[in-house]
Amino acid sequence: MADGDLADLDALYAAKLGDFTPLRNKLAAEAKKRGDAEAASQIAAARKPTNAAHAVNVLVLNDESVSERLTNLGERLRAAHAGMDGGRIRELTAEQRRLIEELVRTAFEESELSPTAALRDDVTTTLQAAIADPEVAARLGRLTKAEQWSGFGEFGDTAIIFKPTAGRKTKPKAKTQAQELPKPRDDQESDERRRRQQARAALAAAERAKADADGALKELQSDLATARLRRDDARRRLTDAESALTAAEDAYEQAKQASRDAAAVVKEAKAARRGS
Repeated sequence: MADGDLADLDALYAAKLGDFTPLRNKLAAEAKKRGDAEAASQIAAARKPTNAAHAVNVLVLNDESVSERLTNLGERLRAAHAGMDGGRIRELTAEQRRLIEELVRTAFEESELSPTAALRDDVTTTLQAAIADPEVAARLGRLTKAEQWSGFGEFGDTAIIFKPTAGRKTKPKAKTQAQELPKPRDDQESDERRRRQQARAALAAAERAKADADGALKELQSDLATARLRRDDARRRLTDAESALTAAEDAYEQAKQASRDAAAVVKEAKAARRGS
C-alpha cells in the first residue's frame, strides 16, 4: 500500500470505535474511486478492533515513541535473560512495570474508554506481549483483539511454557528395545540443554514474582504510613475535642454557680425591700 493508504488505515484505527464502520466504508470507497483496487480491498477487509485493541492502537498511533520504548525494553530484557544477569533482570522488570502502568493510564485517557478491571487487564497483557514478542510489537496500531504472551519467548534460551490441554490423555506406550538402550550423546546433551532452559525459565519467573512482590510491598508500606498518619491525626483531633468538652463542661458548671449566686442576691434584695 502507498503511504497515503497507510495513512488511511492509521486514521481508521485511530478513530472512535463508533465511527469505525462508516469511516471504513468511506475510505474504501475513496480508494476505489481513485483507482486503487488493492487499497480499497484491504481497507474494506479491516476488522473492527475490540475495546482493548482500540485503546492500544490509539495509544501507539498518537505517539510513535511508544512502539520504540516497548521494543527497546524487550531487547534489553532478552539480553539480560540471555546473560542470566539477575540484578539486571530485576532492574528491567521494575522498569517494565512502571512503563506499562504509565502507558495503560495514557491509553485510557486518549481512547476515552472506561477502565474496567477486565479491560485494564487486557490492555496490560497486550503491552506485556509487545515487550516479550517482536511480532506483537510490529502489529501495534493495527490490532483487532487483545494479545497475550503465553511463555518466555526469546528471552535468552528460556523455553516457552505451554498450558496443558484439559481432557487429553494419552496411554503410555510400551518401551521398545531401542528406547531401553542408552541414549546417544546428542540426546543427552539435548536433555541437559532442556534442563538448563527450564531452570532459566524458572529463575526468570521467580525474579518477576519477586519484583512484583517488592512493588506490592512498597505500595502497602505507603498505604500503612498514610493510615498511621490518619490515625495520629484522628487521635490528635479526639484529644482536642475532649479538652474542648472538658472546658465547656467547666464553663457550664461555673455559669450555673454564678446563676445560683445571682438568684440568692436577688432574693436577699427583695427580702430587704419588703422589710423596709
